Amino acid sequence: MAELLFPRACVGCNRDGSFLCDACRNALPRKERHDCPFCRRVDTPYGVTCLSCAKRHALDGIFAAMPFQGNPTVEDAIHVLKYEFVTELAYPLGILLVDSVSATDLPIPDALIPVPLHPWRFRFRGFNQASLIAGILASELTPGLPIPLREDILRRTRFTLSQARSKSAKERRENLSGAFALYEGKDLREEIKGKTFWLIDDVATTGTTLEECARILKKHGAKKVFGIVLAR
Repeated sequence: MAELLFPRACVGCNRDGSFLCDACRNALPRKERHDCPFCRRVDTPYGVTCLSCAKRHALDGIFAAMPFQGNPTVEDAIHVLKYEFVTELAYPLGILLVDSVSATDLPIPDALIPVPLHPWRFRFRGFNQASLIAGILASELTPGLPIPLREDILRRTRFTLSQARSKSAKERRENLSGAFALYEGKDLREEIKGKTFWLIDDVATTGTTLEECARILKKHGAKKVFGIVLAR
C-alpha cells in the first residue's frame, strides 16, 4: 500500500528506486561560507557566533550543511519528509549531515538534543523529523561509540505557528517566547551543568528556535550549545 501511495522516486531526478538517489545526494551543494548566525556580517569557522553577538545571545553558533534557498532538491526532500510523511528520507539526509559535520573540527558534544515538537504537532505528524535526523547523527558520526541522544531534557510547552509563516525576525521571537522548558519530574541541572550540547533541526532561518532552546539550556548551566542543521 505504501508503495502505491508513495512510489519510490527520487525528489531530485524522479528516477525510480529511492526517494533521494546517491547521485542527487552527492550533487547537493555544500555550504562553503559560514558566518555568524546573528549579524551575518562576520565570516566565522563553521558558523560560530562572533564575539560581538555572543554578548547578547545564548547560542554559540549554527553549522548548516547546505544552503536552503536556491537548492530545490533539498527543499523538496525536507518538504516531502515533513509534510508528506516519507520518513525514509531521514536516512540519506542524516548521512549527508554526518558527512558534512565529519569534515569539521567541531568538538563532539556530550549529547544531542533534537528540537522538540509540540505534542499536538507530534500526534498529527507521528514523528519528529529532528529526532530522526539526530538519531542517525548520534549513531553514525562516531561509529562504535554512539553520542547520547537526549529527548528527555527539552520540551515544547506552547503550540506555535510555523516559523515559516512569520514575516519578520521580531514576529519569530514573539512567536517562540516562552515556548520551551525543561522536562518536569526530575532535577536535570546536574545533567546540564558544564555540558556541551548540539541542538539538531532540519532547517534554520533566523535561528530563533535554536536560540530559544539554547537560552533554556544556558540558564541551567550548559557550557556550550551549538545548532546543527541540514540547511540554512
